[in-house]
Formats: sequence, structure tokens, C-alpha cells
Amino acid sequence: MKAAIYHEFQGPITIEVVDDPAPSDDGVIIEVKATGLCRSDWHGWMGHDPDIKLPHVPGHELAGIVTAVGKNVERVKVGDRVTTPFVCGCGLCPQCVSGNHQVCDHQSQPGFTHWGSFAEFVAIDYADTNIVPLPDDIDFVTAATLGCRFITSFRAIVDQAKVRGGEFVVIHGCGGIGLSAIMIANALGAKVIGVDINKHSLEMAKTLGADYIINAKNHSGLVEHIRELTGGGAHVSMDALGSQETCFNSIANLRKRGRHLQVGLVTGDHLHPKIPMDKVIADELEIYGSHGMQAFKYPEMLNMISSGKLAPQKMISKTISLEEATFILPKMNEFKHSGVLVIDRF
Repeated sequence: MKAAIYHEFQGPITIEVVDDPAPSDDGVIIEVKATGLCRSDWHGWMGHDPDIKLPHVPGHELAGIVTAVGKNVERVKVGDRVTTPFVCGCGLCPQCVSGNHQVCDHQSQPGFTHWGSFAEFVAIDYADTNIVPLPDDIDFVTAATLGCRFITSFRAIVDQAKVRGGEFVVIHGCGGIGLSAIMIANALGAKVIGVDINKHSLEMAKTLGADYIINAKNHSGLVEHIRELTGGGAHVSMDALGSQETCFNSIANLRKRGRHLQVGLVTGDHLHPKIPMDKVIADELEIYGSHGMQAFKYPEMLNMISSGKLAPQKMISKTISLEEATFILPKMNEFKHSGVLVIDRF
């Protein structure tokens, strides 16, 4: 099969012909029809993920058709149209037994713990636990936007923060995660504020449901501005980027008993950000993480997409080829595009 592969961190990414994967006894092989290009892939290429072993094929947001199944697989068959969360559970550990596959003690992640979906085929283990059948009315390109950014934001907004209609929700960072969160919070009836430094990203945030947009470059007193705009602070605030500044601001702009969501990955110098812990204590703030979403939780989200309440396809700025991705991925930290890129040509 053809695959995009790198042999050293921060090194060239090339298209090579490599061996096709074979399914494990409990796994499947998926012919990749579309796969998202995510900033997490950039983190992996940079060397920020200790699970990655070189040489490596990135890619973790995928949709396609099952072409082979292991002998122990019961729920999935060849020819099924499917997707999968980027965090795959084993189905057997205490976390999985409790229903929390997204924090499985033995989790696997395509594009991190093993070769991913920037290839014609990808292997997924424990298929009966992790494979999600796709409704006929959701195409592969749309489905490829879901597996990381959208499901992580969905679980954060719906299950972790439990956003309710009429609440103020602030999203710091209007990339794929942030735009997903804006759309989802808007669908729940929240009053949403999008914060970014890219005017094109802010314009897209507005079209996807942000009631207000703020260019952080134009506000030296951003936290105070948000607290004034919301009449005392946000009920819920998300750091969708992952930096010292956005994490701090997201907590600091909350009202009393507000909920902070940390979804943007913090790495490098931002790995252990300083936070206003005095405010966390005095205002009884709540801090949540969100690390993907369980496969069995997908139906609620898929039903909202099928009914038109959610439209993740609106976040797609363009589709690209696998070869184009080899040039774009190393530059993802430069923030030169808005919305989501999806590979659909291999």
C-alpha cells in the first residue's frame, strides 16, 4: 500500500510503498477513504508523543470500508462503512468495564501507538469495542472530521461541562477543536464567544454559531473584556489551543462555580501551565479534561448530524491529496489556514 511515512522526528515525510497490514484476531483492516489532518499529527511528527516508534505513519481521524476481519470479531463484517474514535479501548480493563474506553488502561491510538491512516489501509484492534458503523447519509469526508477534534469537543461540551441553553460559553482557539465546540455549544442553545488571533478563523467561528467573536490581539485586557461581555464571567470556558496563555485566560474568565475545559494539548514549554489556583478555590471552579469519546456514545452525535442540528462538514476548508499532506503537516503550527483539512485522494 501507499503511505505517508517519516523516519525521523521533524524530518521529511515521503510517500512510500509498504506492506499491507493484517488484522489481529480481534481486529479489522479498513480501506481508508478519508482522513483528517490534525494538529495532533504535527505534535507526533515533532516528537512530542513518547508512544511513537520510528519509522512512522501518522493519521488518526479516519473513515472507510472494512476489508478484512479477525477470527474473533463478531459485530463487524467486510464491506461495512465505518469510523472509529482516535482513542481505542481494550474493552477489558477496569476503565473500559466502567464504560470509559476513552481513558483505557491499555489504549491504542492509530497514528501514535501504531501506524495510522495516512495510508491506503489501517489496522484497528478490538473492533467490536471500537468500530462505529456509519449511517448512509454521512459521507466519508464528513465522517473523517469526527474521530478526534469533533468527538473530543462533543464529549467535553455535552458530557463533561454539561452545557445548558442560555449559558455563556467561551472558546479560546478557533481551530478544528474550537470550531467543533462552537457548533456543538450553539446547537445546545448556549451563547457562544469565539476567541482567536486569526481573523479568518474568527469569521468561520461566526458562521458556525459564535454569537460574539474576539480578536485577542486587539484586547490587552481580554479576561476583563469577557467578564464584562458575559455579565460576570463565562459559565463554561474551553482552552481549545493548548498554551500557557489560553489555559490561564480560560480559567480566569470564568464566573463563580464556572467550568473550565482543557482540550487543547499542552506540550513543550507549556506542558505544566500556571493557573490561577486562588480563583479556582475562592470561586469553586471546576476543571475538566476531555480525551476523545467512547465508540458506544457516537449514536447521539450521529443522530444530531443526520437531523441537521450539527453540520461538521461546514468546518472543512478543503480536501487534499496524501502527497499534499506531506508538505502541509510540518507547517501546521504556522496557523496559515482556517477550518479542517481532509485527505480524500490516495
